[in-house]
Amino acid sequence: MTPIRTLPALLLLFLASLLAPAASAAITQDDLLPVDEAFVLTATAPARDRIEIRWKITDGYYLYRHRTGVEADAGFVAQPLQLPKGKAYRDEFFGDVETYRGELVATLPGRPASGTDSVSLKIKYQGCADAGICYPPQTRTLKVALPPAAGDAFVPLGGGALAGNLLGQTPQAGMDALPLPEEQAFAFEAIAFNGNELLLRLTPARGYYVYRDRTSMALEGAQGVSLQAPRWPKGTAHRDEHFGDVTVYFDQAEVPVPLKRDRADAVTATLRVTFQGCQTDGICYPPMTRRVKLAIPSGTVTPPSTPDTPAPATVAPLPTATTTPDTTTSAASIATDVERTRPPEEVLARNPRGTSSLLVALALALTGGLILNLMPCVLPILSLKALSLAESGREGGDARRRALWYTAGVLVSFVAVGALAIALRAAGQALGWGFQLQQPWVVGLLAYVMFAVGLSLSGVFAIGHRLAGTGHGLASRRGPVGDFFTGVLAVVVASPCTAPFMGVALAYAFTAPTPLALLVFAVLGLGLALPFLLIGFVPALASRLPRPGAWMDTLKQVLAFPMYLTAVWLLWVLGKQRGIDAVGLALVGLVLLALGLWWFQRARFAVAPLQRALALALAVSALVPLAMLHRLPAEIAAAPTTEGHAAYSAERLAALRAEGRIVFVDMTADWCVTCKANEKAVLNTPAFRELLATHDAVMLTGDWTNVDPAITAFLEAHGAVGVPLYVLYPRGGGAGEVLPTVLTQDGMRRAFERAAR
Repeated sequence: MTPIRTLPALLLLFLASLLAPAASAAITQDDLLPVDEAFVLTATAPARDRIEIRWKITDGYYLYRHRTGVEADAGFVAQPLQLPKGKAYRDEFFGDVETYRGELVATLPGRPASGTDSVSLKIKYQGCADAGICYPPQTRTLKVALPPAAGDAFVPLGGGALAGNLLGQTPQAGMDALPLPEEQAFAFEAIAFNGNELLLRLTPARGYYVYRDRTSMALEGAQGVSLQAPRWPKGTAHRDEHFGDVTVYFDQAEVPVPLKRDRADAVTATLRVTFQGCQTDGICYPPMTRRVKLAIPSGTVTPPSTPDTPAPATVAPLPTATTTPDTTTSAASIATDVERTRPPEEVLARNPRGTSSLLVALALALTGGLILNLMPCVLPILSLKALSLAESGREGGDARRRALWYTAGVLVSFVAVGALAIALRAAGQALGWGFQLQQPWVVGLLAYVMFAVGLSLSGVFAIGHRLAGTGHGLASRRGPVGDFFTGVLAVVVASPCTAPFMGVALAYAFTAPTPLALLVFAVLGLGLALPFLLIGFVPALASRLPRPGAWMDTLKQVLAFPMYLTAVWLLWVLGKQRGIDAVGLALVGLVLLALGLWWFQRARFAVAPLQRALALALAVSALVPLAMLHRLPAEIAAAPTTEGHAAYSAERLAALRAEGRIVFVDMTADWCVTCKANEKAVLNTPAFRELLATHDAVMLTGDWTNVDPAITAFLEAHGAVGVPLYVLYPRGGGAGEVLPTVLTQDGMRRAFERAAR
């Protein structure tokens, strides 16, 4: 086995390891038990000063100790919840935790107020299945009857329909019952009241409510007749636990909707209405769409002077989880504001419908992929591109062949990474674009690859005597293999960041059917490869390249140093994820890799098969330190210490907005080169700090270096699938503004001036 085969095998192994989880990703939420069957919750009061909360946990499922909590109402002065010691567990997301299996019994000691006969408990918990999918955080409200002071028998309440009946409630009242099917929870009717007005009727079941501002409607198939703004009746001002101050309807709401008519004759049309609602103290349903066929009688043509106030066309999505998780729902409420300020093509991308949406997404994907060539993310592989172009020289056939193989590597890698991201998201993982660099072993393996490429460029090992003067490592080898893997490296290193327009295309891909999503990823790759394709196929461009010569050997050695710097950067990212011990392990692996490759080169032409085998074994042993990385705990990001700067949380954002402050949210990651470039040029400068102080603004930073479901929820709520993401919220509330991916001082100044108005 020769080095020309060794590194391709390692890279193929790397790609195979990336794609391997896709097999397990076939497990979906549909394969899980309903959460109330996986974790059967009951509460009883064996004494007036003690309440027991019991979870019966189905085999194959477990609960987290640190995600379990209980709050009692004012009638019961509770002491801290008493939980038994759980089983120590190393969790991918939470680090070192304790878990419970089989059964969990928690005790809430306290003192009931005088005359209190029952206590209302708000119980929060979160669990997972061994299949690798976790439920969102759960919230249940149970009512527990306290025994009389004499110690008579008690009646346990809560947890199901039986408890609701004992209280004299209907099964749909609050969280004391399982959620109703959406058709029963929310009834919808519509009629043509007359030729110029429709009448809609929304009827939530008892214990349910409908949001006013998350309703959209459209009239389909009625040429010359369209909807105007609905005339909503007065709703109920509701302080939502997760969404803040909203207007809702707990009872039946009749909504007149005027029609704008360009023609007076009768028409037949279909009314499509999308709305959202929640169960009181329970789950929030995903957007529900109902269609009603209407025979609209003849009416009066709308005068030209009548202002055109069309019905709202979009509805901001709420979480689709079984119960409402705190962080996700807070982010979703913010999405409502941002939705109103998005350009049409981005809203279109979030709601993939029809050919026009696909064409827009493909155009944005091609543009975003092309711009990605100018982003700092691609700097690590520019040396490989430059050397490949120099080697191609003016040989048209060779240049075209190299361009095609490079493009093939880019397309295959983009589609593979995109498919894996879609599969993992479908499996319930809190992942987004750039997820591969959130895995420490991937970061370490990439550092190995970049270091090995640098060694080959420096001449430590070579492909063979025929290419000793011009060849280098796998990713820069002449021929199809080298060009293909140059494209692979370009995607793996460059893809974690998003270029302008690219984020919109990715948002479309993550909501579109899988075949269309993969097409978008392929077009993104085409945009990234397009400059290289043009040079290969346009003779006028190729003719401007210098002729190959002896100068290339010097260029090859000089270009090794950007690869070494890339390896250093990846080690720095690894240290941010798992600490200095991880860096030490990776450095040991790099020394073993260098020694193995050097030894193999020395024994290459000697009759020493045993030495070559030992050298290869030594190089492969460098993977052992990487395998040890998962044992290291995740590093906790240091909280910002400067005035006017804090770590992001949905609660802190909501509090600052309630105070009427200008808030700048910065979602970043240590592996995002574009993020670091923006920080160096704008965010970490005295001018930006002065801008914050001048406008009494606060900067909240979310660190997505490691997997963080709360930050993933914020990204998704704003239609983003990766970092960087910058959102500026104005003073006094109102719509947040999503800022460009690449920041400038002048652009930030103008944005803050808009936010201060």
